Amino acid sequence: MIRLDSISKQHGKQILFLEASAAVNRGEKVGLVGPNGSGKTTIFRMITKEEAPDGGQVAIDRGVTVGYFSQDVGEMKGRSAVAETMDGAGPVSDVAAELRELEAALADPERMDEMESLIERFGQAQARYEELGGYALDAKAREILAGLGFSQAMMDGDVGALSGGWKMRVALARILLMRPDALLLDEPTNHLDIESIIWLEGYLKQYAGALVMTSHDREFMNRIVTKIIEIDGGELTSYSGNYEFYEQQRAINEQQAEAQYERQQAMLAKEMRFIERFKAQAAKAAQVQSRVKKLEKIDKVEPPKRRRTIRFEFKPAPRSGDDVARLSGVKKSYGGRSIYDGFDLLIRRRERWCVMGVNGAGKSTLLKLVAGASAPDAGGVNVGASVKLGYFAQHAMELLDPTRSVWESIVASFPQASIGSLRTLAGAFGFSGDDIDKPCRILSGGEKARLVLAIMLYDPPNFLVLDEPTNHLDMATKEMLVEALSSFEGTMLFVSHDRRFLAALSNRVLELLPDGPRVYGGGYLEYVAQSGHEAPGIRS
Repeated sequence: MIRLDSISKQHGKQILFLEASAAVNRGEKVGLVGPNGSGKTTIFRMITKEEAPDGGQVAIDRGVTVGYFSQDVGEMKGRSAVAETMDGAGPVSDVAAELRELEAALADPERMDEMESLIERFGQAQARYEELGGYALDAKAREILAGLGFSQAMMDGDVGALSGGWKMRVALARILLMRPDALLLDEPTNHLDIESIIWLEGYLKQYAGALVMTSHDREFMNRIVTKIIEIDGGELTSYSGNYEFYEQQRAINEQQAEAQYERQQAMLAKEMRFIERFKAQAAKAAQVQSRVKKLEKIDKVEPPKRRRTIRFEFKPAPRSGDDVARLSGVKKSYGGRSIYDGFDLLIRRRERWCVMGVNGAGKSTLLKLVAGASAPDAGGVNVGASVKLGYFAQHAMELLDPTRSVWESIVASFPQASIGSLRTLAGAFGFSGDDIDKPCRILSGGEKARLVLAIMLYDPPNFLVLDEPTNHLDMATKEMLVEALSSFEGTMLFVSHDRRFLAALSNRVLELLPDGPRVYGGGYLEYVAQSGHEAPGIRS
């Protein structure tokens, strides 16, 4: 239903695609993968006709409807989240707006003299709304918004009062409510918590239309897609299978390409040795010429492209005492709402606690209390002997000096360190070439997160307190971070919505429930097995 036929596309001096082809068939669930800047968003923009290829064509079957969710949600204010969600549903949203205006007019004492005509118009609008399936659509919009984490009050409140992250969820809900024939989702899990991610995963599995998506959430993509289209060096390559199969197949292909290249190089070397050895002997002249002609006709195998693997190795952290942090009888309230009431917790050396809980359960509050960023109303929070604490919070990215470049920020943090070690650090966290000269004020959210993590982990603490450290990180940086933290010998307390991160790193789980906290002795996988759910409130 969607075909990219021999497309070519260039942005400035960068060639994104060169006679590349791929297809998306009805009902397929496709993951679009490639390094940052390889052209994933450009593919979406060409399918939606926001951009045109320089060569080739993008063909869409007649009558196919396309819905596109991007990170640019536009302006939202003056309407409820439900109304904004229904806005993508066509004429029914206009009738819904008319009904709201008429309801306001009917309640206005100054318009009493118009009451008869208002009632008549209201009846007509109501009939039209029902005819278009408006009441069922309203219920469906609320179901989708609830799945994405909205309370009833948030659904009916002004969307303009919501944060950027919640507006993203409204934009996503609007596209899902459309139910187009082809759904294009560019990083749909950004700004979602684990409960909403799991709900969206279930929704997309049941979705009957075609799906093309990008995602930095490995587990999310792996569970949904049945086909991968990879962008690499201007080419599009399709793999039948999920993300895990794609990784395995790509590794096999790379090994085969390496072996083919080495075999040809060995053969060429052997032929060249023969030519060099006998080129001066008249008796062998015919054989030499034959071999020279043979080599001229051979199609040379290109050396295989080697992917740059990002790695970061911790320096050994100083050893802490056995008791790293203790909370005793902690009470904490916000307004009239009690978050903790007599809460006790002991975190011991080398334990890796992940904290689970629905929105508002107190996950970030707990991390702030332990890190000393917030004080309890009563009770005590004590950090143990020889503990060197590193705290990553979302607001930490706002503390970067906007006038400094990436490199200046790193050097200012470690003025005594060698240039070589700092360049290795920058490269491990994805800053190489001109990227290290970027001023902090123009960095994306992901780039800021990488810079803050790089600075925090270079001179490692022995107790890491991490609040959503993988937000905005691409898959390669996440993998590097998981690998690096796997060898970390200190203690960890963290919140994350990334199930790969949770499963790979935790060995203790603290679940914050309405009736009190519950502790699980194993890691996230044991928690799922014992509790029967992947996150609080989500049943398997």
